[in-house]
Amino acid sequence: MKNNSVKKLVEISLLIALEVILTRFCSINTATLRIGFGFLPIAIIAMMYGPLSAGVAYALGDLLGMMIFPSGSYFPGFTLTAFLTGVIYGLVLYRKPKTWPRIILAVCIVCLGMNLCLDTAWLHILMGQGYLALLPQRIFKAVVMIPVQTVLIGLVWKNIVLKVDKSYGVMPNA
Repeated sequence: MKNNSVKKLVEISLLIALEVILTRFCSINTATLRIGFGFLPIAIIAMMYGPLSAGVAYALGDLLGMMIFPSGSYFPGFTLTAFLTGVIYGLVLYRKPKTWPRIILAVCIVCLGMNLCLDTAWLHILMGQGYLALLPQRIFKAVVMIPVQTVLIGLVWKNIVLKVDKSYGVMPNA
């Protein structure tokens, strides 16, 4: 039992570190838009360990990223969005078949609900720009990221995570 807890903690910690790196260094950033791949480690945590683990991991990743590599002022709304994003991925994908329709559902809820609506509201509060003025750029991001996230989450799960776990003799909820 103790080994499983340590293994889980180490795997989640490594995926949080990967999230910070992908978000801070492998993304396109403007004042009102970030297009990156930090969602991928969190989706993996959600699929392997559940909604609470993924939510806490993404919130911690957001906080660590802001402390270690600040990029503007800290706003707690984005940490809330990060937590909710991890929870949503977990609720839709944890202990359920990782089918394309299920992955598309999770990605659409995150991209349209969290990134488009909630993050736009935080930007409106933070920057003072009109909500509707921010929407065209945010809609463009959602349209681009829905297929990108869907394909990457599905491919990484089926071609990397399952193969690595099979080699260690552990079979996650496929």
